[in-house]
Amino acid sequence: MNHPILNEIGTVFIPVSDIEKARDWYCEILGLPTDGEILFGHLYVLPMKGAGIVLDSKIFSEDNTFSFPAFHFNAEDINEAYRYMESKKVELISGIEHHHYFRFKDSDGNHLMVCKC
Repeated sequence: MNHPILNEIGTVFIPVSDIEKARDWYCEILGLPTDGEILFGHLYVLPMKGAGIVLDSKIFSEDNTFSFPAFHFNAEDINEAYRYMESKKVELISGIEHHHYFRFKDSDGNHLMVCKC
């Protein structure tokens, strides 16, 4: 039987307060160029592999930032990823747990995660 809704994640929207600041922060952390277009004055589509990420300043409020990781970024070497985030002065909110993942905050306080793939 065909289903009209696919079992795929297309895009995750992240609420951010300042679209240009958030674009620069995420691109720096992910090693991405910042030359993409900011759409409609409030959206920035990060060029990702797999599911997409859209930064959106129109949906931002302090009440709707992620208070838990809604997804995770992959890392082949979790220790290297942790040291990298330390060197970038990212606010880490956990150490490496179970030799597999750690949590951190973005520049708006959204809780995010990196997991060993």
